[in-house]
Amino acid sequence: MLGPTDVRQIAARLGVQPSKRLGQNFVLEHGTVRQIAGLAGLRPDDVVLEIGPGLGSLTLALLAAGAPRVVAVEIDPVLAGELPVTLSARAGALADRVTVVNADALTVAPSELGAPTVLVANLPYNVAVPVVLRLLADLPTLRRGLVMVQAEVADRLCAGPGSRVYGAPSVKLAWYATARLAGTVPRTVFWPVPNVDSKLVEFVRHEPPAAVSREAVFAVIEAAFGQRRKTLRAALAGWAGSAAEAERLLRAAGIDPRARGESLTVARFASLAAQPS
Repeated sequence: MLGPTDVRQIAARLGVQPSKRLGQNFVLEHGTVRQIAGLAGLRPDDVVLEIGPGLGSLTLALLAAGAPRVVAVEIDPVLAGELPVTLSARAGALADRVTVVNADALTVAPSELGAPTVLVANLPYNVAVPVVLRLLADLPTLRRGLVMVQAEVADRLCAGPGSRVYGAPSVKLAWYATARLAGTVPRTVFWPVPNVDSKLVEFVRHEPPAAVSREAVFAVIEAAFGQRRKTLRAALAGWAGSAAEAERLLRAAGIDPRARGESLTVARFASLAAQPS
């Protein structure tokens, strides 16, 4: 495991200062990474995808927890180059279980990631939602995940209809998976210390709620939450072509045109997207 002194010494040797642009906040505390690796419930046949391994704290914890295979995607070329060195020094023969990919998780080709089954990551705050949604869209083998994200983002991802923080990220994640909050992480375990606490989000993939294309459903979701204070009749006017047509489609789907997007489940959005125009 890497302690506070180890993290700072490695960073100093590399001339690395945590980058706000890249959302870099390095975990200093052993218990946090051990908790994440333990909650991931790794199986003997799992291939773990880790996004943003940084200096390797969580990667080492995953190996200690028995991860049979880890694909670690790191955008920073200096950190990507150093990670195998750290793993060889700290994990010995287990280091061979890790493949480091120097790439941006938002643009890396799925073919470079193999067939991961579980996502376990301390995600950069600034890209957490698009990374999770992109990976679920592009990697059908990804069956579950445990990610650490900004507390506010975690609440949004796990929110249900009627919640004040329920929005497009909540519904889009619900299209792919069932999500729940799995724990809270205080800001003090990071270097540098962020201005917010973090939470753990666990998700398990399920079949889509309807036989309609994801693109069609997501278009309705984006329109509904693009003007979330408006009724669906008004918010969906642009998507449907007119407010009158939006009302017709809503009524055909059994949805009150006076309702708002935050009241609908992902299944109701799918039902609306499936209505013939």
